[in-house]
Amino acid sequence: MKRVLVTGGAGFIGSFLCDALIEQGREVICLDNFFTGSKRNIAHLLGNHRFEMIRHDITLPILLEVDQVFHFACPASPVHYQYNAVKTIKTNVMGTINMLGIAKRVQARILLASTSEVYGDPQVHPQKEDYWGNVNPIGIRSCYDEGKRVAEALMMDYHRQNHVDIRIIRIFNTYGPRMAPNDGRVVSNFIIQALRNKDITIYGDGKQTRSFCYVDDLVDGVLRMMECQNFIGPVNLGNPNEFTILELAEQILEITGSSSKIRHLPLPEDDPTQRRPDISLAKERLNWEPTIRLHEGLLKTIAYFEELLSQGLIEPQ
Repeated sequence: MKRVLVTGGAGFIGSFLCDALIEQGREVICLDNFFTGSKRNIAHLLGNHRFEMIRHDITLPILLEVDQVFHFACPASPVHYQYNAVKTIKTNVMGTINMLGIAKRVQARILLASTSEVYGDPQVHPQKEDYWGNVNPIGIRSCYDEGKRVAEALMMDYHRQNHVDIRIIRIFNTYGPRMAPNDGRVVSNFIIQALRNKDITIYGDGKQTRSFCYVDDLVDGVLRMMECQNFIGPVNLGNPNEFTILELAEQILEITGSSSKIRHLPLPEDDPTQRRPDISLAKERLNWEPTIRLHEGLLKTIAYFEELLSQGLIEPQ
């Protein structure tokens, strides 16, 4: 029975990963400081004898004995990672060093959840893994973008210098139940605004594009990458179907039957105009591609937020 560590395990993606690992019969240690994670996401696992929760900040060292490390701990939305930019970059750098230290000491395999943000505002479309990116190193998003780029560099250096068994994934926009209502991401923002019949706020003209991958598809790719032999990555994990932000808003309005109107606001600094993964490598090496269409995933996500609203678990506005 493999004993696995999931950092950020009470977060949106991390909690679904914990679920999947428990279903596989693993022993799971969930490490989270609850800055953006939620106890609600893992409450159903707390009575399971194969699940252990530790409240800990990964910028501080910790000694654990595990077979695998899924390193997902880091605020992942601009609202949260810009709230304390220094803390974000410390999480990416010092946190990754601490997790690599565990992997080196106990000879565990470690998987880094990196991000499509390493590509910045890309000048290549769609983005392949060999593209080095177009990132502003001194912009307001650099604490996250450059932090993840450093995390990838650390992974490769520990692999080359200390022979640590690593895996690197680059996650593109992911959505689904358990997204934090206050994270400022476009899917959760639009859904909550639509359910409240408030204006849908679109930054810019809404013609910028994103690719939206449902969380179940992503977790399947993560598990395949961890078990893949002789391939360390990086590999893109995301849905290659591209939608404009305006198209996303219109789908959400249609599903919810909302009376919300669309309101345009100025575009934030360094906001990418296009983002779509080339997943040829994931198809070839992992035999993976997403199967859940945007409409189907939005139905499940909207139902989740409807339940939160009905229970009074989202702050009124």
